[in-house]
Amino acid sequence: MVIGANVERFVREVVIPYERDPRRDHHGAPLDELVMEMRSKARNAGVLTPHILPNGSHLTQLETAFVLQKSGLSPLGPLAVNTMAPDEGNMYLLGHVGSPEIKERFLKPLVDGAVRSAFFMTEPASEGGAGSDPSMMKTTCRLDGNHWIINGREAFITGADGAGVGIIMAKAEEGACMFLVDLPDPAIRIEDVPNTIDSSMPGGHATVIIDNLRVPADQMLGLAGEGFKYAQLRLSPARLSHCMRWHGCCERAHEIASDYANRREAFGKTLIDHEGVGFMLAENMIDLKQAELMIAWCASVLDSGSLGTVESSMTKVAVSEALMRIADRCVQVMGGSGVTDKTIVEQVFREVRAFRIYDGPTEVHKWSLAKKIKRDWKTSQN
Repeated sequence: MVIGANVERFVREVVIPYERDPRRDHHGAPLDELVMEMRSKARNAGVLTPHILPNGSHLTQLETAFVLQKSGLSPLGPLAVNTMAPDEGNMYLLGHVGSPEIKERFLKPLVDGAVRSAFFMTEPASEGGAGSDPSMMKTTCRLDGNHWIINGREAFITGADGAGVGIIMAKAEEGACMFLVDLPDPAIRIEDVPNTIDSSMPGGHATVIIDNLRVPADQMLGLAGEGFKYAQLRLSPARLSHCMRWHGCCERAHEIASDYANRREAFGKTLIDHEGVGFMLAENMIDLKQAELMIAWCASVLDSGSLGTVESSMTKVAVSEALMRIADRCVQVMGGSGVTDKTIVEQVFREVRAFRIYDGPTEVHKWSLAKKIKRDWKTSQN
């Protein structure tokens, strides 16, 4: 696929050299200055936002899988070509259900790579707020004339610090609602940006206070009470695109570890010739291919028009666990070199560990799948 090949060439030739660039924040995430410099080069190379075509249509999920895997060959790749989370998922959602006005005002700057976005839903566990269980949502909204007033406290809001577009979930009497807002806004205050195990997301994962935020009624996505419906539309593709990007990163980590094993000698021969090392790299090949096939299977289900809720849960579990094994083996093969920042291997290990929690931890997906097994069994008994 030409688009994917162009993205791979750009990431390998232009983006990877930026991995040593010192323009980083307090815990290692790239500064927006660095991101925008890479995006300028991506724009000139014709690979910016490659999953959305000039006419506004999206690549199929199967096509997207190939392109996003190539963008993920560097932790900076998705940022450089504008395929990263949460923006990629937010663009998908707005492209499918946004009004013409919302698309022009909020989607266009995202597609152009001019701004970043944030998705506000997760709330502090210490306050009993929503996390993997969105029904626990405590952020509220109420209608006041032709505006909605939103109040709440959010946690782990990726990219909120420095974002230009926000999608906020809040609870009204009618049910969950989803709003588009311009950022920054004085009614949305960043309380804290904690250090976290991962370091690839500009703006980190902020704790945010929303204090009497007034949002015009025409900035609600759909109708009051339809928020969870739109969140579900976004959820499965977003789960899958995480799998795509981190598959690319683990493919690159495997390349680095394989190169090391073929060069490094110990006990009279290269590491690759020791079965303990060679077998780990062989297992990486198997896990990479199985993960790739799982992604392709789930993508084909989404392309059929299905929401793919079950299939995306299965894929998210299988792929995140496989990629964790791959990243761990790469560190192990490289020994001391694998735990330093001299290569991206240690970062990939950290990022993939966090990925096992993004968009629902493994245990929540398994619990959901077990409930389906129980439902199907009950149906079969009738």
